Amino acid sequence: MPNPLTDINGIGPATAEGFQRAGIPDAETLRDMGADAAYLAWMRAGNPPHFIGYYALVMALQGRPWNDCRGAEKAALRERFDALKAEARQRTPGNDKGHLRLEVALDEIGVGLRR
Repeated sequence: MPNPLTDINGIGPATAEGFQRAGIPDAETLRDMGADAAYLAWMRAGNPPHFIGYYALVMALQGRPWNDCRGAEKAALRERFDALKAEARQRTPGNDKGHLRLEVALDEIGVGLRR
């Protein structure tokens, strides 16, 4: 039987729900995907991107506390995070403005990004 996502230190119930919405049902699947693929799926599912959430996931999958990320490592992770956000915007279905799916939905009802 697969282990729940919450078996990974740093993943609580709300984060687990977000990964489940992204099609990641358990801890083994998340570990097999790796942080980048899992976070890309997270954003494509309409979950909001947050840099701290991303690097906390990277640290968790390495068995490290989230606040262990510093200096050059943190800067490199910021670059990876920004690249993932750009990729999520490019490949989100129905996305003609370069926004994440949630941003597209908000824009459609008139409460999206301010111009």
